[in-house]
Amino acid sequence: MQKMNVESIEQRTIQKTISRILPFVLILYIVAYLDRVNLGYAALDMNAELALSAEVFGLLSGIFFIGYFLFEVPSNMILHKVGARVWIARIMITWGVIVILTGFVQSAAHLYILRFLLGVAEAGFFPGILLYFTYWFRKRERAIATSVLILALPIGSVIGAPLSTWIMDVVQWGGLSGWRWMFILEGIPAVVLGIITLFYLTERPKQAKWLKKEEREWLEGELEKEREESRLVNKTSKKEMLKDSRVWMLTLVYFADYTAMYGLGFWLPSIVKSFTENVSSNLQIGWISMIPALVGAISLLLMGWNASRTNSHRAHVTVSLFIAFIGFLASAFATSSTVMIICLSFAAIGLYGFAGVYMAYMTFFFTESTAPVGIALVNSLASLGGFLGPMIFGFVTVKTGMLLLAGLAVIGAYTALVLKSRQSVNLHVEPKFESN
Repeated sequence: MQKMNVESIEQRTIQKTISRILPFVLILYIVAYLDRVNLGYAALDMNAELALSAEVFGLLSGIFFIGYFLFEVPSNMILHKVGARVWIARIMITWGVIVILTGFVQSAAHLYILRFLLGVAEAGFFPGILLYFTYWFRKRERAIATSVLILALPIGSVIGAPLSTWIMDVVQWGGLSGWRWMFILEGIPAVVLGIITLFYLTERPKQAKWLKKEEREWLEGELEKEREESRLVNKTSKKEMLKDSRVWMLTLVYFADYTAMYGLGFWLPSIVKSFTENVSSNLQIGWISMIPALVGAISLLLMGWNASRTNSHRAHVTVSLFIAFIGFLASAFATSSTVMIICLSFAAIGLYGFAGVYMAYMTFFFTESTAPVGIALVNSLASLGGFLGPMIFGFVTVKTGMLLLAGLAVIGAYTALVLKSRQSVNLHVEPKFESN
């Protein structure tokens, strides 16, 4: 009877927590991702109006991640200190304002400044949400939770592709170009949601009035048991954590995926345009560009679900990167838009499938004391791939760029395999973690 009561509390608590937190943070990240990559759609008209070369646009796309890299760790430390509710609200409001201001730029210099500031403003949002998940979800739910969060990437692409290009083609009020209105209109939701965040997010389970007392106590007890287990197998000081080679291997694996994801994300509309004949509008390019994201969304959910079910996160990370390698390698030899989209859709299966599983897997390597810095450190260093990826296609041909991304995917997959071997040795004293 007591066992049934515990199971009942567990099911109720998990269901309430998932339904309360995940839909909201998913919406936040959809808006964040859309505001981050809508520059790629703006380029279809903006580059000509502002006389931006491919090299300049590549740098503009990547400079966001320099600001992101520099302020990621400090931002996550502040979030840990002041709380997720206040800091995530601050992040969203400031980035929304900056996106709106982007609609009024007059030169490449203005864009350089605002894109850098956007990276500074948004720094800490994603690792902050991952840290926030460790306050609410056990390891067994975390892969599903992070997969739902990462679902924002394909959803953002599916929504953003037709929405952004439609605004560009249709909305030209007050004599302003459509791409300018795209930034203005897509920046407003971030400001509004930032204000809502102040009233909606709950910091920790013990403060959750939407949970019953026994549900709060059960969840806090479960999370504390996992924190204690983590302290037994991971470094508990930030200094020792920085000496742990596994942390740097984690970073390399994520860097490979990050570079490919954002290199493709910023340049996909332009690549589609270059391979497509008789395209009469930006909206058509938008519809075609969202196909890989749709395929990737399915992979994201399936990989996250199966990794949680089988407790085999590393295997899923490795296989996902290998699938991405095949997709990019095939894309390098595509000769038509149809073949290119098919190959990139295959690459998207790997890239998106990797993302949700990896984000959960990464948190396994940190204790409560090292997680704020550790998660932000891995994410900030990997985010330099967001600078490199767009730069690649700005300076080389599409074929060479695809081959470079394929090479990075192989390096990432190999590193994940090596990491798996080392992790198994380190966790030998805790058999229940060996499959990770």
